[in-house]
Amino acid sequence: MTPTALIWDDSLAAYRFRPGHPLNPRRLELTVELIRRLGLAGDEDRPIVAPRAATEEELLLVHTPEYVDAVRRLSAPGADPTTAAAFGLGTEDTPVVEGMHEAGLCVVGATLTAAELVMTGRVRRAFAPSGGLHHAMPARASGFCVYNDLAVAIRWIQKRYGARVLYIDYDAHHGDGVQRVFYGDPEVLTVSFHESGRYLFPGTGFVDELGEGDGYGYSVNVPLDAGTEDGSWLAAFTELVPALADAFRPDVIVLQNGCDGHVLDPLADLRATTGLFEALVGVVSDVADRHCGGRIVATGGGGYAVYAVVPRAWTLVWGALCGDAPPDAIPEDWLEAVRAESGEAVPSTLRDPPGAYAAWQGRAGVEANNARTVQEVRRKVLPLLSGWGLEF
Repeated sequence: MTPTALIWDDSLAAYRFRPGHPLNPRRLELTVELIRRLGLAGDEDRPIVAPRAATEEELLLVHTPEYVDAVRRLSAPGADPTTAAAFGLGTEDTPVVEGMHEAGLCVVGATLTAAELVMTGRVRRAFAPSGGLHHAMPARASGFCVYNDLAVAIRWIQKRYGARVLYIDYDAHHGDGVQRVFYGDPEVLTVSFHESGRYLFPGTGFVDELGEGDGYGYSVNVPLDAGTEDGSWLAAFTELVPALADAFRPDVIVLQNGCDGHVLDPLADLRATTGLFEALVGVVSDVADRHCGGRIVATGGGGYAVYAVVPRAWTLVWGALCGDAPPDAIPEDWLEAVRAESGEAVPSTLRDPPGAYAAWQGRAGVEANNARTVQEVRRKVLPLLSGWGLEF
């Protein structure tokens, strides 16, 4: 069995903006603690691999020299923040903090480590939960994201291996930064399932954002209605992802696993349960096995219910990547410690049980709207990819 690697080192928790900021690295520490406590990592088949830091040369695969210089300068102790706004920094979402350049290099390096392990064949799949910073643009920060680890890793894969990359993103927020970087590139198919930009930051990711130039047709967006639950989300995913992969024929999949679509997440309006994320990764794993030798480079992403959701969701993601269904019961000592730390009623199982949350009163309308969106995507996108010998 080819191993699946978990990319982790305690230094990755240094990507932190300020107390009370939604992007709390405690969610990463708790996820790794829970995975370890369940005995799901740390052996020959599921090694825990420490990351390396990215180089500035690697950052420049995506980011402009002016931007990298600005981030480095603003990261220094006592830096003058007056130029920060020009680079998307110094905002409520992405404040200027000491050491953010170095912390960003570590996050990008973790995702690059995952890519290296997968592309060299040392592992079949790798999961870097610290990554998934999909909003950062080439010359500015955005939405908690200073450097775009996903885009850097995809460019690195392209440069080193000449590979065709299928990028799949099911974060509640549109993966606008990754889309922007590859908007004209037919060797990267970006696919984003997210809450509609009519309701949620960054206000993009509509079906008619199809790419430009040679990349026209290689940008796919599935904006979901607010209130979308597991059934409608999974139906859209299973109808589109395998068909898109059949048309594109990727060499590797890069998968962003934001879990902020959960019903308890404070920053979005979707209504997933933790079991949905396990199911979505299962669909992607089947596609990877069929098209690219099982190769998946996976990251984390959004997820702001730090105690009640993220560790449970990403433990299930990890299990699905490994091809193992984790046991449902969470160890009592882990629960007691987390409940004491958080003061929250953290659920005692990885998977939310049926009926844990009341059905959305507008379910029928949401499902109908999502079904129409799926058909619109099929009608607009699949014919553009059908040059690969498939008929739709």
